[in-house]
Amino acid sequence: MGEIAALVTSLCWSLTSVQFTLAGRKIGSKVVNRVRLILAVIYLSLAHLLVYGELWPVHADLFRWGWLGLSGTIGLVIGDACLFQAFLFIGTRRSMLLMTLVPVISTLVAWAWLGETLHPIEIVAVLLAVGGVAWVVSERKRARNGPLAEGERARSERARSERARSERARSERHYGLGVLLGLGGALGQALGLVIAKQGLIGDFPSLSATLIRMVVASGVIWLLAMARGQVAETWHVLREQKAWWLLIGGALSGPFIGVWLSMVAVQNAQVGIASTLMALSPIILIPLDRWVFHEQVSSRSVAGTVLALAGTAIILLT
Repeated sequence: MGEIAALVTSLCWSLTSVQFTLAGRKIGSKVVNRVRLILAVIYLSLAHLLVYGELWPVHADLFRWGWLGLSGTIGLVIGDACLFQAFLFIGTRRSMLLMTLVPVISTLVAWAWLGETLHPIEIVAVLLAVGGVAWVVSERKRARNGPLAEGERARSERARSERARSERARSERHYGLGVLLGLGGALGQALGLVIAKQGLIGDFPSLSATLIRMVVASGVIWLLAMARGQVAETWHVLREQKAWWLLIGGALSGPFIGVWLSMVAVQNAQVGIASTLMALSPIILIPLDRWVFHEQVSSRSVAGTVLALAGTAIILLT
């Protein structure tokens, strides 16, 4: 039961990343982040009402709201804002591959902050994961050098050559920024999970905890939008009907079904096994990237993804 739930969770998160990428191309990543949190709050509130008989966990202690709210702000507002922008710069598959570094970052944070000891096998796993990710994300830059040089030799007009170089430089800057944003998303999620543990002590219900994180994160991100005068702009952009369907579907498969199934997986299977199966999104996204975005997937990209996932699996299972 737990293993099946974990596999379905990985599929849900893959579908969510594709839908939010397509929506982000239409209406922008910031609007996607704001609206999907509201939709997630609606879904989770209805589920909470059905399960516990109340719309929100209003009787939860203030310290739980504080820790879980802080966790939601760091993970769902800051971390996911970075991730959604990374979707647009480097694509869903590479962005989700960078998210496999969450266990690596968590391990390093625990070592540096909490003084936990790293065993030799864990050090090897960290190197495998980081090496696999670095191998994949560095491929684009090298692959582009050759074709661009041939193109420049073929062009006789200097203006066109200068324009091509300018576009290439801008593309490389966007790619580098996308990698940094993906790392920021992984860091935000890792820190959010570590902080959330403080609010989950005492067997606090996972559905209630997820709803608290979403409610606080949604409040924070919309208050920021109000302070910047971007609320009216957000609703104006949302007149794009196709984006609405993508947002509704993405919020349903990710923050609602995906997060809920992840809790089912953790409750019914060993945490290491469940986490490993839930980290398979980059593998699932390889055919999805080919089918939806028509992106060429090289053997090096597949090998690097498998290598990164192997390092992540070792960390989770030790």
